[in-house]
Amino acid sequence: MHSSLLGSGAEIVQLVRRPAAGPRELEWNPASQRPVPSFASLNGLSAAIHLSGANVAAQRWTPTYRREMWTSRVRTTSVLADMLAGLPQPPPVFLVASAVGIYGNRGDEVLDEASQPGAGFLADLCREWEAATEPASRAGIRVIHLRFGVVLARGGALQKMLPVFRFGLGGKLGSGRQWMSWIALDDAISAIRFLLTSDLSGSFNLCAPNPVTNAVFTRALADTLHRPALFTIPAFALRAALGHMADEALLASARVHPTRLTHSAFSFAYPRLNAALAAILR
Repeated sequence: MHSSLLGSGAEIVQLVRRPAAGPRELEWNPASQRPVPSFASLNGLSAAIHLSGANVAAQRWTPTYRREMWTSRVRTTSVLADMLAGLPQPPPVFLVASAVGIYGNRGDEVLDEASQPGAGFLADLCREWEAATEPASRAGIRVIHLRFGVVLARGGALQKMLPVFRFGLGGKLGSGRQWMSWIALDDAISAIRFLLTSDLSGSFNLCAPNPVTNAVFTRALADTLHRPALFTIPAFALRAALGHMADEALLASARVHPTRLTHSAFSFAYPRLNAALAAILR
């Protein structure tokens, strides 16, 4: 996202946790009484975009790591929303990451932005994450919640799968019947830029219009790599290795559609999985 905006000529001020490396960076600490020492530097921004959050699938969800996931999302969003709302000239729009995890494990149910949140840790986390923007909304800032599906790119989740699939050891997770809502990175960036310059607000599902089951996804990835996908990782093995995270992040089913994006005339470059995988991996 950062590279895309820079490439279009935008000037970016980036909040960083380390000492600032130049005039376009501001050191910030969400746990401090003064999160950004040079608070006035944020005045008059055209937009604010907040995409941070500890990796959901990085490790087992110990109590410590659950707190880290919450703090990196809810706490930082709340602090940033308060900061923006208190500016003499707040930005007109605030885009904040969320996730399709807000819908919980819903089987084959077709879900869109009008669907109610589900149950579970991820659903509760996302609900609090979105609610943390309230100070910005009250200040008249146009707030957009970006409910990401699995973002497919050379890095991220796909990067972790590739070595296993290239050795022909890939396969479905559990039954493979759980729905996976995905989006190509190029489409995710295009959707953010589309919403940034629109007059829209509220929640948007950032996922392709054609979700697939885990079994279909693994078959498509194997076919793209010209490898077999003969294996199954049993649900009990995933639970033994990863604990509760396996049920909510790998075995949960969310058949999510980007209804508000498609009704807003946004056009996906990669609406189909096979074409998206081919473009990413060629």
